Amino acid sequence: MTLTPFGTRLRAAMDSRGPLCVGIDPHAALLAQWGLQDDIAGLERFSRTVVEALAESVAVFKPQAAFFERFGSKGVAVLERTVADARAAGTLVVMDAKRGDIGSTMAAYASAFLDPASPLFSDALTVSPYLGYGSLAPAVELARESGAGLFVLALTSNPEGAEVQRAVREDGRTIGATMLAHLAAENAGASPMGSFGAVVGATLGDLSSFDLDINGPLLAPGIGAQGATAADLPAVFGKAVRNVVPNVSRGVLKHGPDVSALRDSARRFADEIRAAVSA
Repeated sequence: MTLTPFGTRLRAAMDSRGPLCVGIDPHAALLAQWGLQDDIAGLERFSRTVVEALAESVAVFKPQAAFFERFGSKGVAVLERTVADARAAGTLVVMDAKRGDIGSTMAAYASAFLDPASPLFSDALTVSPYLGYGSLAPAVELARESGAGLFVLALTSNPEGAEVQRAVREDGRTIGATMLAHLAAENAGASPMGSFGAVVGATLGDLSSFDLDINGPLLAPGIGAQGATAADLPAVFGKAVRNVVPNVSRGVLKHGPDVSALRDSARRFADEIRAAVSA
C-alpha cells in the first residue's frame, strides 16, 4: 500500500483543521494529575480519552513512544491501539521515537514505524541524524515508498542541543543548517509541500540566520508549558511560518480528563496559532 505523500496529506489537514499538533505524553505525573494510576489501565484510559476528545478536530497527534515503551509489551500494545484509533478517526500520527542508527538497524526501525504492514505504522516518524544524515537513508527510502514522512532533529529547543546542532563544519556551515539543506534537497520539486520535515524549537527566538524554507513541514515543540506562544511563531520562523506544525502537549493535556476542557483548550490553541500564522 502506498499512500498519497505525507506532505500532501499534512498540507490538506493543516488547511482544513488548522496546524495544531497535540502530543500524547502519558508520563507518570500527568496520569496522577488525571487521577489515574501509573499502570496499563491508566495508560489506556489516558490515551483513549485524548483520542476520543480531539481526533476529529486536530490535524496531528504526536505520541511519545517512550511513555508507552516503559510498560513493556503491554504498553506497546496500547500504543498500537492509540495509533490505529487516531488514524481511523482521520488524524495524522507523527510517532515521536527519535530513532537513529546505521544500516540494517536503521532499516528495522524504519520498518517498525513506516511500513504499512506494521501495527505501529504512523504517518511520520521523528529521527535523529547525528550518526550522519546518510545514516537515515533506509528511513528516507521507505518513507518515499509508503507515502510516509520524517521529521529530522535539526534545531531543537533543549539547551544541550546547541553543542551539536550549532557546531561549525569545515565549510563554515553549522550542523543544523546542514540538516536543513539536506531536507530541502529531499523536498525539491514537491507540491504542495514535501514529506521530509525538520524539528525546530519554537522557543529559539530569532532564527533568521538559518534557511528554514525547506519546502517541508517544521515540527515546532515549545508552545505552552515550555514558554513559547502562538504570537512568537512569525518572528521565529519568518516566511516559512505557513509550514509550521506547532506542538502542544502539557498545555492541552493538563485540562484532562474532562473531555470538554480538553476540546476547549485545543480549540483555543488552534485559533491562536491560525491567527498568528495567517496574519
